Amino acid sequence: MTETSTTDHLAPHSGQGRDTGEIRLPWAFIVLVALLAAGRFLLAPYLTAPALQTWATVFVAVCVQALPFLVFGVALSAAITAFVPASFWTRALPRRTYAAVPVAGVAGAVLPGCECASVPVASGLMARGVAPPAALAFLLASPAINPVVLVATAVAFPDDPAMVVARFGASLTVAVLAGWIWARFGRAAWLPTPRRPVAHGQGRWSAFLDGMRHDLMHAGGFLVVGALAAATLNVVIPRAWLTAVAGVPVVSVLVLAFLAVLLSICSEADAFVAASLTAFSPTAKLAFLVVGPMVDLKLIALQAGTFGRAFAWRFAPLTLGLAIGVSFVAGWALL
Repeated sequence: MTETSTTDHLAPHSGQGRDTGEIRLPWAFIVLVALLAAGRFLLAPYLTAPALQTWATVFVAVCVQALPFLVFGVALSAAITAFVPASFWTRALPRRTYAAVPVAGVAGAVLPGCECASVPVASGLMARGVAPPAALAFLLASPAINPVVLVATAVAFPDDPAMVVARFGASLTVAVLAGWIWARFGRAAWLPTPRRPVAHGQGRWSAFLDGMRHDLMHAGGFLVVGALAAATLNVVIPRAWLTAVAGVPVVSVLVLAFLAVLLSICSEADAFVAASLTAFSPTAKLAFLVVGPMVDLKLIALQAGTFGRAFAWRFAPLTLGLAIGVSFVAGWALL
């Protein structure tokens, strides 16, 4: 009886979803045509031959440099998620919450992947008994301090090895501080324990392929969007504007921090985008690298969908404030 009723409820819902998609598709096409027509007149003065060549050069360079790291990181993330036993994490972490937070933060280095993968992994850790503050520290650290991200940062900043050290130290500090603050002030009502669904029919290799395909499709799309934005910023925005903003230390850091939130670039690709913003100071670029993997639009949406809006609206501002503050300190001390 239960299975029949569930199927009956799902069937019309699926049909309704298809009807909604069919209704929205023409409107999306109309909006796209309107944007292209408007862009023809608004952007035409900027599309001179040298500007177009510069745009194409920046876009291709960002994509080509970042794509190998993106594919490698997504593959490793899917492999660890599919093949590492679930009980490993609970055995590896200390029982005391305040001690487990820094250990979980450092353990984030063993999960190469973008922030899209960190949310379901953190949810699974909580469902398996890991303390929420420790799981949150893992969530923040894993996309920011893993080896793939650090190597990509070193490649993007070949003449500035201190940027790698500053990114690692600042990101780990933010993750640990956020976990400790949540352990002290967080409430159970804000973060209910997630339930982990059981999937008996899916094998490990099938889970690996599904996870890799899902993460690659999502992260690859955000990489292209970030490369487009970086190339456009380098061509469309007058250099005088960037120079004026970049010349104010506090403003430049805040601008790149909020730009990281809006662009939502994968952590394995953001270093190449940051390196292309040559008008900004190293501290501003560091803020871009620290904020992006921890607070962006897609990550806020994932957190709200997984843990609830009550959690996301509290945790995202906390993380953003810590990331900006720690970036100021790390940039002053190391860059």
